[in-house]
Amino acid sequence: MPQSLRTMRLIRILLVLVAAGVVTLAQTNTTAKVRQLSLQDCIQLTLKNNLDLQIDRYNPQISLFTLKANYGSYDPTLSLAGQHDRVESGAQLLSGSISAPGPISDDNAFTATLGGLLPWGTTYTLGTLTPIQDTYGSNPVFTNNVITRQPFENSAGAVGLQISQPLLKNFWIDQTRLNIRVAKNRLKYSQLTLQLQIMQTVTTLEQAYYDLIYDGQNMIVQQKAVELAEQLVVESKKRLEVGTLAELDLKQAEAQAATSRATLIAVRSTLQVQQNLMKQLITDQYAAWADVAVEPSGTLAAPVQFFSLQDSWSKGLTQRPEILQTKLDLEKAGIQLKYDRNQLFPELDVFGTFGYNGSGTEFSDALYDIQKTDHPFYTYGGKLSIPLGNRTARNTYKISKMSLEQALLTLKKTERNIMVEIDNDIKQARSSYEQASATKAAREYEEAALDAEQKKLENGKSTTYTVLQVQRDLTTARGNEIQALDTYNKNLSQLSLDEGTTLNRLGIDLEVK
Repeated sequence: MPQSLRTMRLIRILLVLVAAGVVTLAQTNTTAKVRQLSLQDCIQLTLKNNLDLQIDRYNPQISLFTLKANYGSYDPTLSLAGQHDRVESGAQLLSGSISAPGPISDDNAFTATLGGLLPWGTTYTLGTLTPIQDTYGSNPVFTNNVITRQPFENSAGAVGLQISQPLLKNFWIDQTRLNIRVAKNRLKYSQLTLQLQIMQTVTTLEQAYYDLIYDGQNMIVQQKAVELAEQLVVESKKRLEVGTLAELDLKQAEAQAATSRATLIAVRSTLQVQQNLMKQLITDQYAAWADVAVEPSGTLAAPVQFFSLQDSWSKGLTQRPEILQTKLDLEKAGIQLKYDRNQLFPELDVFGTFGYNGSGTEFSDALYDIQKTDHPFYTYGGKLSIPLGNRTARNTYKISKMSLEQALLTLKKTERNIMVEIDNDIKQARSSYEQASATKAAREYEEAALDAEQKKLENGKSTTYTVLQVQRDLTTARGNEIQALDTYNKNLSQLSLDEGTTLNRLGIDLEVK
């Protein structure tokens, strides 16, 4: 008896705590607003509001601006310069011991050039190849024992075009062209990274949506378990009053009811946590959704799916962003190898200059003389520079070759991993589909078993303990059925992600600018 009284006291305490928890949850739920959302609604909200996606959308734009910045190497540079120089020399001896002030000269110089780099490696300079100068001043002159100053002025300059073209090193690719091709490669890479992030986020959302449906249906299952347990308590009390049931059987029924209520509280808490996970994915304004209960409008089903391993492999090996990124890494290694191979060659450049000279007394005379183009000049030639040893270039080239081979192996590894993942996904999807069918049959059997056991109890041919056991089995079977449906739908979602078909399957039109 002391042990029995202690057990009864613990049961009463548990009942009080459970009842308080249920009341608290009920009060909390009454203040929450319910918003029913379909899977497509959640996807649209995620694509618009998800903070991770908002952050990652900047990466392709940054890569695009990086590419445009590299093209800036071909922008011509306009240079304008003007300068004035004045020189006053010290005293000098003209004849014998006669000292005279030194010469004084002023010089005005002007340059204007337009120069830059062309896409095939040519460098050019167009403009004043030598500054246009106007020099004037005076020199001391000793005549008839008289020192006088004789003024002078002259101007000169040259305008033309100067070009230089590499023929070996830096001919088919140079640093600028390397940077541009790598930047184009990285732009595509960043676009695929964004695509992958969207696919992963949407898959996480889809699976969270299925889990939310499961949690909601699981709460209904547990509510039914509570109803069954409480109904059995009521019936047990009636039988106890008429003397057809032992008091211990009533305590077992009450204990089962208390356990069912405790399980219901835990399931409700899990449902609320899952709702918060959904809010985290679909909004960037959590405070506005804090009091909103997200309720999925969809249901869990087990659609028949035809699985083709070869077809899934073909999709995964051609559409997965990861495999496409690995191929871009391989392409980038090839670009670097091409550049480093070109750096092994000696520098062989041809150059040429053509223009017109001008000269005269005044500044304008030199400009007019250049304008007449009466005094042309030209220069052409070549320059060969051979690095002795060239160890830096040779070892850099070897590094690039090894990096290319490494990238090729990485591609093979990625292909293997994708094939294994897809194979596992198909096996798991098939298994979960079979489990969904089996658990459905098990649930139907347990419902029939409970109905039969309750009738036997009413006729005195069964016990409360047996009915409780069958009730627990039914609750477990119902939970197993919706768990199998949840797992099956999530497996299909994961298979779609590993095939790279998530966006097409869900009708998401991704346009990366």
